[in-house]
Amino acid sequence: MTRDETLPDATDEELGEELVRLASADNFRDVAGSGYATADGGTLRRGVLFRSNELTLTDEDADALSRLGITAIFDLRDSHEVEAHPDAPVPGADWRHVEVKGIPMDTVTTLESREQGLAVMREVYRGFVQKDGGRDAFSTLLREIAAGEAPQLFHCTAGKDRTGWASALLLHVAGVDRATVLEDYLLTNTISSATRAKYLGMVREHLGEEKVDVYETVMVADAGYLQEAYDAADATYGSLDGYLADGLGLGPDTLAALRARLVVQRVV
Repeated sequence: MTRDETLPDATDEELGEELVRLASADNFRDVAGSGYATADGGTLRRGVLFRSNELTLTDEDADALSRLGITAIFDLRDSHEVEAHPDAPVPGADWRHVEVKGIPMDTVTTLESREQGLAVMREVYRGFVQKDGGRDAFSTLLREIAAGEAPQLFHCTAGKDRTGWASALLLHVAGVDRATVLEDYLLTNTISSATRAKYLGMVREHLGEEKVDVYETVMVADAGYLQEAYDAADATYGSLDGYLADGLGLGPDTLAALRARLVVQRVV
């Protein structure tokens, strides 16, 4: 982890972005970014919610998460992913499996063309909106976050698709503009570039150079993927707010609780 040795005594205001970077989970970051602005003049509260890729952590990084005060970890992966790469225990944090169901994993692992990869990813993002297994998981996650009091973390395998959609929803609820949401979503491509290069190198070694371009489609965050989910929400529920209310069943009280957790309101 890249961090200052005074981390255990640091307050959230003292934590620079570099102080919450984990060597063993490169897509770990604060959902609030550097403190994103909201449309009503507020800013997001840092140190409340964190997002990540899989938590195959070193002992040092597990202890670092504990020192951030994280008490709940929500794992959005399927059972096979969890079994293959179980999360490392984080002292003081309870682990909960909130599986996002309906992802065509068999197809993802047997791609034959770039076009097939793009089609699969579009299906994945539509499924977040249209499939019961996706809606149930995101509904549960957002309800748990709304009811929480201490810092929490949610993650999937790469921290970009299931985790990316959950983060996009939270930022929307908080009142962050869509351009900033997209910028935050695409950050995965920058901060996880080394991990992506490693796995594409494995593809090159085991499947051949011609498959690198094919599998890159499932290893990047792409604006078109996120737009696919937005379009599905508009088509099925009329808007993203309609998806939150009718698709996920989140009432005004839950949405207000989420905003209260996420946003520091501007003092006039």
